Amino acid sequence: MPVQTVLQLGDPRLREVARAVDHPTSPQIALLVKDLADTLKHWRDKTGYGRGIAAPQIGTGLRVIFLQLPGAKPWPLVNPVITERSVETVIVWDACLSFLSIFMQVERHRKITVRYQDLQAEWHEFHARADRDLSELLQHEIDHLDGILAVDRITDIKTVCTREEFEKRYRASSPYAVPAV
Repeated sequence: MPVQTVLQLGDPRLREVARAVDHPTSPQIALLVKDLADTLKHWRDKTGYGRGIAAPQIGTGLRVIFLQLPGAKPWPLVNPVITERSVETVIVWDACLSFLSIFMQVERHRKITVRYQDLQAEWHEFHARADRDLSELLQHEIDHLDGILAVDRITDIKTVCTREEFEKRYRASSPYAVPAV
């Protein structure tokens, strides 16, 4: 299981703009996606957090993100770009595997359109809305590709809190809510 180290807040590589992938079908991209999947699964199993991860978070400056939503198929996106953003925005709780002890509220567009390639180099377009928090999640992960972190989008510094306080006060009404068993 090739679990990779997740770069942490303060590492300058998190602020670099990722390069486009020239050959999405290459074995190197397949291995990168496997590393992203294994790393995300490791952190999800260990902490209960983690719905997506971007290649720059494991020190690879390529435009690749990987999403794993509960009950959904794994979803690698190569060269994703947001082509449309709604005027309407929402304030949401955000966290990051690169600083998992800090939570904050950020402003995101309610709806976006994302154009991306799959691992066969086919282009797709996806319309994300606030339902299932896909719009917020895609914006968060694509921001990583541009060297932008959630802390750059804080709406009010007073919303910053530790993971422990977030879990006590806000988790139940967030995308990180623990499903009832």
